Amino acid sequence: MKKEKILIANRGEIAIRIMMACEDLGCDYIVVYTHEDRESLHVRRAREKGPGKRTYRIASYKDPNEIFAVADQAGATAIHPGYGFFSENFRFARRATMRTRPITFIGPRWEVIRDLGSKINTKKVAKSLGIPVIPGSDSPIYSEIEAEALAEELFLQQREQGIRAPSVLVKASAGGGGMGIEEVQHLDTFRRVYRRIQNYAKRQFGDEGVLIEQCLRDYQHIEVQLLCDRHGTVTHFGTRNCTIQSTGRQKRVEVAPGFDPEVWDYSFDSLRVLKDITGHSVNLAREVGYDSAGTWEWVVTRDGRPYLLEVNTRIQVENEISACISRIRGREDTPVNLIREQIRTALGEKLGFTQKDIYFEGTSIELRIVAEDVKRGFAPWCGTITRFEFPQRPWARLYSHVPADKPYNIPTEYDPNLALAIIWGKDTGEAVERAGEFLLGSNIEGHNAKGEPVITNLAYLYDRLDDVLRF
Repeated sequence: MKKEKILIANRGEIAIRIMMACEDLGCDYIVVYTHEDRESLHVRRAREKGPGKRTYRIASYKDPNEIFAVADQAGATAIHPGYGFFSENFRFARRATMRTRPITFIGPRWEVIRDLGSKINTKKVAKSLGIPVIPGSDSPIYSEIEAEALAEELFLQQREQGIRAPSVLVKASAGGGGMGIEEVQHLDTFRRVYRRIQNYAKRQFGDEGVLIEQCLRDYQHIEVQLLCDRHGTVTHFGTRNCTIQSTGRQKRVEVAPGFDPEVWDYSFDSLRVLKDITGHSVNLAREVGYDSAGTWEWVVTRDGRPYLLEVNTRIQVENEISACISRIRGREDTPVNLIREQIRTALGEKLGFTQKDIYFEGTSIELRIVAEDVKRGFAPWCGTITRFEFPQRPWARLYSHVPADKPYNIPTEYDPNLALAIIWGKDTGEAVERAGEFLLGSNIEGHNAKGEPVITNLAYLYDRLDDVLRF
């Protein structure tokens, strides 16, 4: 690999994990930071790396002009967006590769990000391959009569499946982030809701197209981790279960693999379902020429019906638990690092292994440790951390941007995420037991401006361990 200099266009723990991957590969790197993040460990670590300027202060992580200006000033040859911010922005990725001074975007090709970033397009491609998707429209509907006819059909299908309280979702097709969505439980109220969403969509997005789909309630959230290179190799690193989430659909406890029949007596063949959705995900990746790390998100209903939700064309927070249970034959002494592999493939290297070389061992759990009040709807807590201690165990890894040797003020501008704990066990029972031990041994102290003690989700995480992989 030629000498590369990678601009890490993110913050917090993901910035630190990217730095560690760069160090493993022998790549130079620089980081950006805002005023609010000046005390973050990702900034300190970069400064302590060695001689030369490695940190650049910016006004916002969301300003592409600032990011590219820093890249040019520092002579960066590649940009790693992490997750969030510009990670799934095809325009940013396109700009990186089509500039007068091109720079490698560490992620899929911009065309792939664009095409899979559209849920409508992803659904169309999936259906053409026979991949199950949530029943409903796969293109915007502008006709009230057509929309009502589809809704009636969806209600009928649900009744035939024995669903006692069928319902459909009416969505603004140009919306996102939960905006412009309403549930309809009775067909006689459909037209009124349809008109309301259509008017909302026209006002907010300038497009009155509406999507209609079945509303799913009782399901598990399963993900498939893929890793592909730019030479046609497509591999997967198993499945994850991300069902334990906050009220805002933010994941809190994640587990790999996605199901474990030794833990719970599922009403369906759980291993067969995992095999099916993994195969479907690989097929879709091959169809679109996927060439990076990515996650295929699925829901599986209580009776074992899987539906593809969307594709996340980036590295995800929870990639580490997939890596933690994965082994590559002949490389057992080198732990799998999906961020490292993502960087290598973006820089044009071949994976150097195929699916037959990958096998899995044990169960891994990720705990997202957050300063939040779960009793108040997961409301963020703001204040100063004065003590930040966690057990040191050979089966646990901790990633955090919070310094443990000095007080740390949580920036109000960002989510109050404090740390990620990655736990491994030879089976699910041992992983759960170790996760509990880790949480009980953790100590976070602090106070807010009123002198009130810090509030975290440590107790919540401990209580939810009993729900791991249970349906």
